[in-house]
This record gives sequence, C-alpha cells and structure tokens, in this order.
Amino acid sequence: MKKKYIAKKKFGQNFLKDDYVLNKIIQSMPQSNLKTVEIGPGLGDLTHKMVDKYKVEAFEIDKDLFLVLKKKFSKEIENGFLSINNVDVLDVWDENLIDEPYNLVANLPYYISTRIILNALMDNNCKSIVVMVQREVALKFEENISSSLSVIANLVSNTKILFDVSPESFDPVPKVTSSVIRFDKFTNFVDKDGIFENKKRLNEFLSFLKICFKAPRKTLFKNLSSDFDKNIIKNVFEDSDIEQNTRPHQLATSTYKQLFDALNAS
Repeated sequence: MKKKYIAKKKFGQNFLKDDYVLNKIIQSMPQSNLKTVEIGPGLGDLTHKMVDKYKVEAFEIDKDLFLVLKKKFSKEIENGFLSINNVDVLDVWDENLIDEPYNLVANLPYYISTRIILNALMDNNCKSIVVMVQREVALKFEENISSSLSVIANLVSNTKILFDVSPESFDPVPKVTSSVIRFDKFTNFVDKDGIFENKKRLNEFLSFLKICFKAPRKTLFKNLSSDFDKNIIKNVFEDSDIEQNTRPHQLATSTYKQLFDALNAS
C-alpha cells in the first residue's frame, strides 16, 4: 500500500488534488517557448502536466518532498525537461531568480504569497505570473481595487483574477477560498526602457506608497502631509484634479506614479 505524504504545517502545505482545477491552471498559462519556473511543486501533480509541454525548473524547500519528486520524475530530470532545486526560493532570489526569461507558475503557500509575487514583478527575467493564492490576497492586486499592491502590480503588468478554487480541492482542506491570478508583464521597473531609471528611484517610490496607504481611512492629503509640505500637496492636487478629501483607495492605481513625480519635482 502506497504511504500517504503528510503535509507539513510549517511550510503551509495544502496539496491541490482537483484534476479539473489543475487542467484549468495549465490552460491559463501563456503559450510560450520560455522556461517555466514552479515554486513549491509539492507532490508534483501540476509539474506532471507541465513537463509534457514546457521545460520546467522547480524550487522545493521541503527535503522530504524533494526526494519524492526526484524519484517520481527521474526520467524527466535525466532527459533535461525538469530540474529541481531543494532550497528556500526567497534565500536564493536576488534580482533575477534564474539567468534567462521565464514564466512563473505556482500554488503558493499563503504565508509567502505576497513576497513571491512582488519578487517576480521586480524580476526583469520574469515575463508572466500565474499563481494560486488566498482570495483575499488576490483581490489586493486587482487593478480596480486601489492598494499599494495593486499600484505596484499594475505599473508593470495587466492583472486579472481568473477563477476561484474551493477549499475542497486541496488536501488538507484549508479554511479559505483560493483564487488563480495572472499577471502579464509589459515592462520592467528598472531598466533602460523601464518605469524608473535606477533602483534608488524605485525604492523611493515604494516608500512613497507606504506613506500614501499608511492610514487607509484617512485622506490621502492627510497621509502625505506628514512628509510633504501642505502647500505643495495642495498645488499638486489642484493641478492633477484630485480632491483634498480623496482617500487612498479612491485614487486610480495609474495616478500614483504621476503624483510621485509631481511631488518630487516641486
């Protein structure tokens, strides 16, 4: 009798077992010749479907699962269709996770999902992202719901929640509904044709967003007045047709970059 693998709570493991959902994720991936990166392949159910179509590089933190996957996919590894790294992906992710363009696909543990998505959005080699996350997290990245995360995501990508996944599709069953969200990047944050000329300017913008959203129930004017001269803010708001009683979530995501530039030019 085959021994059942017991999910480890410390790694936030919930294995996607629903074949219908697995196939929907495959169908949601971009049709591309680029390498596919999978973070947290788990028991390899999604990996199994991907290696038939794409060259895959996987990152698995769990040593026991790493050994299971090496055995399960020994043929694919030998033939060069799959490589598996037994590391914490956040420990090895510098500016670029791998040294070539890639598409990211993953069923992400809830506790690191936001960090993984942000890293991928900042990675110039990452061209698209299809990930399963907690629905509450997915909503924060949507363009029509203004948050610091949605501003960051929609500066460089077209973002769309594709479908929801019920808790019953996983083993063990989580307490929350999940969503599959896709990011198609159309530019990079930092490069010669990117949004910012250098990493310093990007970091200044990220700090600016923290100021804007530090007290979501207060007005944007009030939040900004802790770091900028009130008269300058007033003039920039007037020039940009922004009402002084506007709250952070009421401003379109695309306007934040313009506001940042205007305030720093004053």
